[in-house]
Amino acid sequence: MTKPGIPNDLVLSTSCYGPRLRSIEDQAFSAVAMGFRKIELGLSATPPELRGWADARRETGIEMSCLVVGSLKPKTPSMTGSMLGSLDADQREMALNSSRRHVQLAQSLGAPVVILRGCAVEDAKLEREAAKLIDDHSTTHVDDLDVVKERTRDFVHRLQARSQRQVEHFCRSVHTLRAEFPETFFAIAPGNDLDDLFGFEAVQWILDDLAAHKVGYWHDTARIHRRGKLGIPDQGAWLQAFSGRALGVHLRDATDSDFGLPPSLGEVDFKLVSEYLPKDCARVVDVDPTHGRPEVLASVQFLLGLGF
Repeated sequence: MTKPGIPNDLVLSTSCYGPRLRSIEDQAFSAVAMGFRKIELGLSATPPELRGWADARRETGIEMSCLVVGSLKPKTPSMTGSMLGSLDADQREMALNSSRRHVQLAQSLGAPVVILRGCAVEDAKLEREAAKLIDDHSTTHVDDLDVVKERTRDFVHRLQARSQRQVEHFCRSVHTLRAEFPETFFAIAPGNDLDDLFGFEAVQWILDDLAAHKVGYWHDTARIHRRGKLGIPDQGAWLQAFSGRALGVHLRDATDSDFGLPPSLGEVDFKLVSEYLPKDCARVVDVDPTHGRPEVLASVQFLLGLGF
């Protein structure tokens, strides 16, 4: 537990702490002790107290690399992403106001990048169909999974076609944020669930629409691994398509049942990830808080060994 950290250029997400350390000041000092020079304000069921950041930054030289929209509220199992693309005008306005508060916080903390996550497409029928497909993937015999994967690909294609209005609303919302906060970079993170707005095609549409602005892509190794196992675009496809626009990546490992593992403990091909990512993008270690300091240090050593 007292093993010294390895000085590195990776970023540690505050999500890794959970309830163990309750202030950003304590988290910053802990991160520095593990060899990190940068942290991310991530999602947590117990968001840290933010007072003390200026003192920690002055005393340690640590920097805030990025911030995830939603980090001001406690994370819940049913927590969705940004509602900037909602079909409901009132929901969009509330999402804009929430995003504004997060951007203002990011600027006060010195974080240049704000990460926007997707949310479920607003269609109850598609939501039920997505849940059924997930259940089919877990209950179908391995010899018959190709049929389920084909149905999944068809579903995702139909879902993306149905979601175009929401994508248009999302792009207009981001245009608004960019006009109000021109110095901040925004990153689009892929969706986690089958009925998420930010699938492969939608992310392509969004990045194309916002190509002239400070809007980039944020990769998530565990989320994309999970999607790839369902028969839809996998790690290589996402990286080949979007790595040139990548502002950062959440580095966590995954299996069929767990996608919050420290890198090296699951099935993700991190060597592939390291070969695609631009040298200057943020590399954020973001693992479930049930894993402690020894696992974080081991994952750092593993990632450094791969060239991260």
